[in-house]
Amino acid sequence: MVKWLRNSTSGMWVMTIVRLYLGYQWLMDGFEKVSGGFSAKGFVANAIAHPVVGPTGSQSFPGYTPFLKSFVMPNINLFSFVVSWGELLVGLGLLLGTLTTAAAFFGVVMNFCYLMAGTVSVNPTYVLLGFLIMIAGFNAGKIGLDRWVVPFLREKMPWLKRSVEK
Repeated sequence: MVKWLRNSTSGMWVMTIVRLYLGYQWLMDGFEKVSGGFSAKGFVANAIAHPVVGPTGSQSFPGYTPFLKSFVMPNINLFSFVVSWGELLVGLGLLLGTLTTAAAFFGVVMNFCYLMAGTVSVNPTYVLLGFLIMIAGFNAGKIGLDRWVVPFLREKMPWLKRSVEK
């Protein structure tokens, strides 16, 4: 399946549809936050007050609550900005097929942060689709600006060039 996702024309088309769907969802979520004066304060406060617990009653992510309390909450305005614009930029990257793998990666990172804070919602679906896009790699963005952006970047930045196995 990995070979099909990364190399086949039909895989390219399927991943383009997945990418466009996920990109639209991220773009709309981000646009709503950017244009609506979003604040993550209530969400983070709730995640601190009600951490995710396992069947034994102990915290499932014991380091996450202290991180939220000591680092995120004192910088909540910065995090609200990063979340809003991050969602918008992930959506744009996926919709336009620009730096597709990076956009999917950062989307998955945000989804895991939401999951560790206790919000299930659409996050498992977004994680699955994001992983599929990352597995497909360049093939997921071929029908998009990556067709030109990735070769340009590989030419200008030698460390991005693919190694050829012999």
